[in-house]
Amino acid sequence: MRAVLFWFALVSPAAAFDTLEELGGGLFFDTNLSLNRTQNCASCHDPANGFVDSSGPVSVGDDGVSLGTRNAPTITYAAEAPPFEQLDEHVWRGGQFWDGRAADLAAQAGGPPLNPVEMAMPDKASVVARLRENLDYVDAFDLLFAPGVLDDPEAGFAAMTQAIAAFESTPEFAPYDSKYDLFLRGEAELSELEEIGRQIFLSPERSNCALCHMRHMNPMAPGETFTNYEYHNIGVPRVGDGAPDWGLLSRDDLKDPALGGQFKVPTLRNVAVTGPYMHNGVFTDLRSVVQFYNRYQCPGPPCQINPETGRYWGDPPIPMTLSVSELTEGRMLGRFEVDALVAFLKTLTDARYEHLLVD
Repeated sequence: MRAVLFWFALVSPAAAFDTLEELGGGLFFDTNLSLNRTQNCASCHDPANGFVDSSGPVSVGDDGVSLGTRNAPTITYAAEAPPFEQLDEHVWRGGQFWDGRAADLAAQAGGPPLNPVEMAMPDKASVVARLRENLDYVDAFDLLFAPGVLDDPEAGFAAMTQAIAAFESTPEFAPYDSKYDLFLRGEAELSELEEIGRQIFLSPERSNCALCHMRHMNPMAPGETFTNYEYHNIGVPRVGDGAPDWGLLSRDDLKDPALGGQFKVPTLRNVAVTGPYMHNGVFTDLRSVVQFYNRYQCPGPPCQINPETGRYWGDPPIPMTLSVSELTEGRMLGRFEVDALVAFLKTLTDARYEHLLVD
């Protein structure tokens, strides 16, 4: 019943908002918070498609012309990410966005409305003025925060981001009800191919996937998000002939050259239904992603060809900071092993998205 109510809330505008989560849901789908009143959070994080924009590598902005520079990641399980923090020299973890520049969900929610190539609002005051146009919002903000909170642009904008973060933190965004979760609870069995893929995923001698794509090193632990939230440069090919994206080093507050080209390890939850893949959306097929990693274990021509283009993968755009030790552990996977690994990754799909899986 909860899932049904959740989906009803996603498609049915509410006349009033009694809770912070309900208010956040209304804001998430409100196109009036963009300059031309054409774009909302769901434009780039579509709930029908795993909360990603499946239309292309990057998203189109509110003006219908501007393009983002990075692929919109899924916000399923995003609330599980730790705050952005330094773990060791050259090692960072957590935060939101591909470069962790937002410490938490509320900070992330405040980015797109003011981004000139996304929702394009000129300032916080303009966003809050749009909020005040909706009397239901005014009543809800007064009730849930403080009377007159929308009279102060800074306080009103902060309250808006907190409400959106509350919506994105509801259990429906992290249901842990995939086939894999049922398997952990003894309520489902993996197929032979899926089990082989699971063993490959967990084995450092065979694939080394779990090194970066597991938060808990206990393979039977519940609540696994399939990322350690750290940052790596894995040599993702460029899209076209554009300049390389410097990842963490593109942030104004980080100056360590070792961070060049590093991006946050994404969750593998719902990975089979949330393409395009990588920070720039360069791959459209999950199997291509697995084969890309295979290039580091296989020097021969077959493994060095991008199956989506028929051409050489290309040299890493920022080779000097490549995570060589992580990428070169394990061994080359054969075609059957790639199939098995992809089959296992499909078991990480939330129940409500299983209809999107393709053979």
